[in-house]
Amino acid sequence: MIIKVEIEGKVYNVTIKDAHSNPVLAEVDGKVYQVFPEVQGPAVVPAVSTQPSPVPTAAPAAPAPAAGGGLTLNAPLPGVIVAIDVQAGEAVKSGQQICTLEAMKMKNAIRSDRDGVIAQVNVSAGDLVKHNQPLFTFQA
Repeated sequence: MIIKVEIEGKVYNVTIKDAHSNPVLAEVDGKVYQVFPEVQGPAVVPAVSTQPSPVPTAAPAAPAPAAGGGLTLNAPLPGVIVAIDVQAGEAVKSGQQICTLEAMKMKNAIRSDRDGVIAQVNVSAGDLVKHNQPLFTFQA
């Protein structure tokens, strides 16, 4: 499927091979980008980001298994960590803001999904993170 996208007055032809994959692979001017569409309501609509991230030419390494058997809080979307509000050893409550992630010029409060103690902070302020990258590990 080819769609036309206008960004800041310039029109791009975007080729999408499988709109139902996640991430969607979008080709723009010969470069392939990963796009992570958001689901809003009952329909799934592929979205083309205004700041797509290039697909690496080498196959990415699989993420290391998380310590503690799934006791991690992962990035809900790709972006840049702008602030970390907790440190290793600190007790947190469910819903407590533990860091701020900036994506597409919007700051997103990342909140703990459980009560617990932070065992490890896996990122630093300024880090670029990928979708589902482990941000924090909780003690078992």
